[in-house]
Amino acid sequence: MNILIIGGAGFVGSHLAERLRRDKSINDIYSLDNYLTGSEENHVEGVKYIRGNSHDIAELVNFPIELIFHLGEYSRVETSFEDEELVWNNNVIGSRSVIKYAFENNIKIVYAGSSTKYAKNEEYYIESPYALYKRFNVEYLKNASKWYDGKYAIIYLYNVYGGREIKSGRYATVIAKFLEMKMNGEKLPITYPGTQIRNFTHISDVVEGIYMVGLNAEGDGFNIGNPNSYSILEVAQMMGAEYYFLPEKAGNRQTSHLDISKIKKLGWNYKINLEDYINGKI
Repeated sequence: MNILIIGGAGFVGSHLAERLRRDKSINDIYSLDNYLTGSEENHVEGVKYIRGNSHDIAELVNFPIELIFHLGEYSRVETSFEDEELVWNNNVIGSRSVIKYAFENNIKIVYAGSSTKYAKNEEYYIESPYALYKRFNVEYLKNASKWYDGKYAIIYLYNVYGGREIKSGRYATVIAKFLEMKMNGEKLPITYPGTQIRNFTHISDVVEGIYMVGLNAEGDGFNIGNPNSYSILEVAQMMGAEYYFLPEKAGNRQTSHLDISKIKKLGWNYKINLEDYINGKI
């Protein structure tokens, strides 16, 4: 079996590449990445890397592939307001190209949806460009699978943390950012009100779930997350750090919904809790 990871030089994609390398039934692993948030430092020995954009997949991937993991979309809620054109080009135009390529070539695709689909508000509008385009892609994928008789699975990842997480800059994620600032003696910035709930899930648990779905399942609703949830304020207190509040931001959902019953039927369960991880780092 030959496998392609869209976003294989990124945080999640590089860990998935390592997991796939341990499976001796897999022949070749390829990565297609534009390196917006990916890095050559994340390269895994034995993986074949292609630098390019997902909307050029038909020109860049001209060799046999049996399975595509699509993890290469823009994946930040709050900055998506500033980067809307980038999100549109990457997440809509790019992902349509990947989905169509997969189905036209009889390749199963595993698509990383977004848990923002479960966000609710009184007006029922979509709360960010990121969330809107991700929901569109899920609907397009489901419908296109019928048009082209394609195979797919949709996974939903919940606040992934662990090694190779981005620590600083616009695309930093909260656990790595907070740990880095704590180590540097800095106060942690918490977006008001701080009570927003997240299901932080360790990268090793996440990639095992992605692997299981990719090789064994089809359909929608594979939520891969740790059901033990914490508020952002609780995370800061867990680290024993001083903190201050930033003004509330658009798109910053307050609640979290997580049902892992479907992924558990494949034999998956989480193994690492956030508190244990933090205690091992500080």
